[in-house]
Amino acid sequence: MSGIEGKVVAITGASSGIGEATALLLAERGARLVLGARRSERLAELVGRITAAGGVAVQIRTDVTRREDLKALVALAVERFGRLDVLVGNAGVGTISPLDDLRVEEWDHMVDVNVKGVLHGIGAALPVFRAQGSGHFVTTASTAAFRIVPAMAVYAGTKFAVRAICEGLRQEAGEALRVTTVSPGAISTDFAEASTNSRVRAEITAMRDRLAIPPDAIARAIAFAIEQPADVDVNEVVVRPTAQG
Repeated sequence: MSGIEGKVVAITGASSGIGEATALLLAERGARLVLGARRSERLAELVGRITAAGGVAVQIRTDVTRREDLKALVALAVERFGRLDVLVGNAGVGTISPLDDLRVEEWDHMVDVNVKGVLHGIGAALPVFRAQGSGHFVTTASTAAFRIVPAMAVYAGTKFAVRAICEGLRQEAGEALRVTTVSPGAISTDFAEASTNSRVRAEITAMRDRLAIPPDAIARAIAFAIEQPADVDVNEVVVRPTAQG
């Protein structure tokens, strides 16, 4: 099953940023969407926009730190549409700060969302994909998975872990499943707002305002991976502004 039209795609972190842009683009191209995020009101507004434009989308509140929520997301896809073709694991958090800040609870939260959240998605979708004999995992990582800079040690650690997990999944997937990791650079989203360190937040915001590209750039990369023929697996895509070092 190649192309995008008719495919059932579940997206986590769908209420804003890259997730929202991906949902809008895939809906425009004929995908049937199951959207998950913690902000139910934002999801409802997005589903309304998609359906008003003639697309197909349903929603369910999804906190990726809860295994039960990922199981419910996948179950909703199967219940409504009879299958799940793609799981876009996009939920993530970047509470960026220097290690000396000792914001240990924030470290834990990044591990819970960025790493365990990906694993919960794999755990929920993999049995469905195996039973179908097809399926596609698309996971949002970061250019921080390739380059470590001050204040991003823990965040980069979670994204290195995501790349490692997804590469292991790819090697185990066999010929029936596809695995794609998309690593964005500086994107024009509210990413910086998560940081509780005011200096770091200001630095990230300034960089975003100076050189960031829109979330649509990542949505197009995700769509490119999904629309390939079933025997073509786009394993890794890195998308960054040309001005980013």
